[in-house]
Amino acid sequence: MKEVILALISGMLVGILFKFLKLPLPAPPVFSAVVGVFGVYFGGVVAEYIKAFIS
Repeated sequence: MKEVILALISGMLVGILFKFLKLPLPAPPVFSAVVGVFGVYFGGVVAEYIKAFIS
C-alpha cells in the first residue's frame, strides 16, 4: 500500500510540474485509456496465475 501512495503522490507532483511548465501531461487524457492500461496489467497478472496453475 505504501508503494501505491508514493506512486500517487509522485504522479501528482509530476502533473503539477507539467502544468506549471505548460507542457502536455504525460498521461492518457481520457479515463478509457487508463482503464486500458489497467487491463494490460491485469491480463499479465492473470496469465502468471494461469501459468502457475498449469505448472
